[in-house]
Amino acid sequence: MDVRGGLRLEGLVKRFDDVTAVAGVDLELPPGKLISFLGPSGCGKTTMLRMIAGLERPTEGRVFLDEEDITDRPAYTRDIGMVFQSLALFPHLNVAGNIGYGLRIRGTEKDRITSRVRELLDLVSLEGMGDRRIQQLSGGQRQRVATARALALEPRLFLLDEPLSALDANLREQLQVELRLLQQQLGITTIIVTHDQREAMTMSDLVVVMNAGRIEQVGPPLEVYRRPGSPFVAGFIGRTNLLVGEASGDGSVAVAGRPFDVAGGANATGEVSISVRPEAAQLVADGMPERNALPGSVVFVRDLGELFECFVDCGIGEHVIVAGSPRDWVPVEQGAAVAVRFPAEDCVVVST
Repeated sequence: MDVRGGLRLEGLVKRFDDVTAVAGVDLELPPGKLISFLGPSGCGKTTMLRMIAGLERPTEGRVFLDEEDITDRPAYTRDIGMVFQSLALFPHLNVAGNIGYGLRIRGTEKDRITSRVRELLDLVSLEGMGDRRIQQLSGGQRQRVATARALALEPRLFLLDEPLSALDANLREQLQVELRLLQQQLGITTIIVTHDQREAMTMSDLVVVMNAGRIEQVGPPLEVYRRPGSPFVAGFIGRTNLLVGEASGDGSVAVAGRPFDVAGGANATGEVSISVRPEAAQLVADGMPERNALPGSVVFVRDLGELFECFVDCGIGEHVIVAGSPRDWVPVEQGAAVAVRFPAEDCVVVST
């Protein structure tokens, strides 16, 4: 398979008058992978995607595709396919007309357009629907048409700007899987912009977490989840318990006066923040562990069917959340005195 689409951004900046949307991004992405730009609204992820596509010109910095500087090239010469949030399908054209539009304006022979459109209809599971009007399609079918149109010219890079955000939850999850399988089948470098953490975790080889125009962390989804690099990442990717403690410089931390061992990062002295995911925390109904535990009282227990959640007041501000499956659950009632244990291997220092 011909793997193309390696992308490099150098010192990328975008300002709109007095507002800096993207603030000096340096990023290198490998070819053939699916990458998510993940972050809250207004963090700069769509602006960065549009600069890659050539729809916005950088205020500063350069964009390289397969080591070629494409910063000054018009969008239509960049060999990039893009699916917009609105999908931007042509209502006056049928499905086949939409998919083949880019080929027609490039002067491709009619027979080649016909065969390519048929190939793409099969690829996105719309066999036999080339004559349908866009108005006759469901939301999921329209998304497939937009995907096929963007892939018609066999681009080196495939960009998607929140293409699933308007769909209902079940259809969105179905299409997440379909897009991932399609990307793996084609081996095309794909970047998807999303603010949906579950979507990024489900689909991606790499997640680029953005905040306030800057990159907070880049890594495989599970690495970003289990080893967040900052308090922002810890709080934005799923939920977490943030414990503030005092590091002694010997690898241990005191949290609310109690001794904690942590998974690295506590060699400094002074105040540190520790992230522990709710599913890693453990309820202890009898006794108090000597290390890595806090006493507390149960505030609220929530049964979600596939898991239980217990909110515990440990006197450190925010309630500590403990999550577990019914099989492993320790039965406790509201008001019960308990301890919460935080295993050392799951205590990740996210700031010093």
